[in-house]
Amino acid sequence: MNVLILSWEYPPIVAGGLARHVRKLSENLVDDAELEIHVLTRGARDTPEYELWPEAKIRSQTAGPDAPRRTSPNGVHVHRVPETSHPKDLDAFLKWVDRMNADMVTVGRELAEAADLVHGHDWLVADAADRLARHAGVPYLTTIHATEYGRHQGWVDKHPQSYIHAAETWMAQRADHVITCSHYMRGHVADVYDLDEDRISVIPNGIDPEDLQPHAPQDLLALRAQFAAPEDKLVLLVGRLVYEKGFQLALDALPGLIRRLGNVRYLVAGSGTHEAELKRQAQRLGIAEHGTFLGWIGDDVLHSLYRIADLTVVPSIYEPFGLVALEAMASGCPCIVADTGGLREVVPNRDVGLRFKTQSARSLSHWVARVLTDEQLRDQLVAEASEHVLRFDWADIAVQTAEVYRRIATERPAPAAEPATR
Repeated sequence: MNVLILSWEYPPIVAGGLARHVRKLSENLVDDAELEIHVLTRGARDTPEYELWPEAKIRSQTAGPDAPRRTSPNGVHVHRVPETSHPKDLDAFLKWVDRMNADMVTVGRELAEAADLVHGHDWLVADAADRLARHAGVPYLTTIHATEYGRHQGWVDKHPQSYIHAAETWMAQRADHVITCSHYMRGHVADVYDLDEDRISVIPNGIDPEDLQPHAPQDLLALRAQFAAPEDKLVLLVGRLVYEKGFQLALDALPGLIRRLGNVRYLVAGSGTHEAELKRQAQRLGIAEHGTFLGWIGDDVLHSLYRIADLTVVPSIYEPFGLVALEAMASGCPCIVADTGGLREVVPNRDVGLRFKTQSARSLSHWVARVLTDEQLRDQLVAEASEHVLRFDWADIAVQTAEVYRRIATERPAPAAEPATR
């Protein structure tokens, strides 16, 4: 079975968690001997138009001459269109997205003709994914990782939110089937886009503990010393610095914690449109000197931060899944998350992590103080979480995805006379 996957980011281009998701999913899908995986994405200045990814996983075939042969055992075919860096201006960005989709259609036509199914990720590639599927007469499957409606708490009546929401609505209704990362998102997507839940499959995001490699132990001690004294408690906040991630709530909880415990410091790792306002908030609250805004950081540093922190807090207002919580738990760092969205499924009970009342700084402060002062509770959370994260193995997630592929591919749609436009 040949599958064409479309994504606007794929390593080495990493704009967010989507690149990592598509990479790990595609790499594990090719372990299924019946699948051949092609990824269509955008390129960087020095990336080739085509490569087998990753080279290190590609194993030579040793089967006899009469055995069925695949083009690339354990390799993903990666095809790239020329769009590299994108404009910051939003209207210019939307035009850039249209151009990227047009180029994906040009490059992807021959790939689609050999495919049994087209799988697009989010609205940024929806137009190309739909047109290629219709061109080839094969099913179109989309994974919805988040929604504009959710990111903006339903306020999608003004541009550009209205444009993106319309694109997502068209995508969800146009697709033959939808995948979401949590049961919460399944209900959310069905409600927002007026879909029957039978058209939506739930397949969680995954994690590979081997990817969460920190610095050497001696480097970890030096790294921690940059931000906290030995007697300090270090609280970590990770993610895009945007309103819906709720970092402003965590900052509101910190002054009382600092007064109460005295030795609390914080790290904010990430960048985004809300960064400047968060820094001003820290100044107003009088806690600027008690923490550090690191800005955007690479994975190697992030994985080390999980190891040196005493606690990770995920205070999201809207969260489809909660990968940061999963990474923290897999790294041996206890976590406290907001009682909302997909976080309830990533942290399903108080054995693996703690949930606080959403948008309540008081509730958050209470649980942070509990974890930072109760060593027995902390050890219990770490021990239970180390087992819990095994449920999110990428190999299992690839198996679930392949099952959806096979089920959807048995019901090919009739080819459209002309590509639909939105």
